[in-house]
Amino acid sequence: HVQLVESGGGSVQPGGSLRLSCAAAGYTGSYFCMGWVRQPAGKEREAVAQIYLGDGSTYYADSVKGRFTISQDNAKNTVYLQMNNLSPEDSGMYYCTAGEWYVGRCPPRNYAQGTQVTVS
Repeated sequence: HVQLVESGGGSVQPGGSLRLSCAAAGYTGSYFCMGWVRQPAGKEREAVAQIYLGDGSTYYADSVKGRFTISQDNAKNTVYLQMNNLSPEDSGMYYCTAGEWYVGRCPPRNYAQGTQVTVS
């Protein structure tokens, strides 16, 4: 059973930066991947960034390309989401996710507790 613990988030002004962290434990399988989905208030969830821990392959939503960077620290079983040049449209609940990498994506199977990001 995969356990995910995320941290980070908070409030920032437009143009600012935030970093999210997510530590994983209890995973198995050769194609383990992690990422983040976000859910603005009243809107559907959107996958924003994902990473395959086996080789570092990544996926980014078009809306965050060039501003968000997902990275991994295998020694700590942790992934990070560096978010730069934030805008109000980036506000929402951010959920760390885990799954198995498939055709360049990481369909979520597990979710962390979520952290709020507010840009205003």
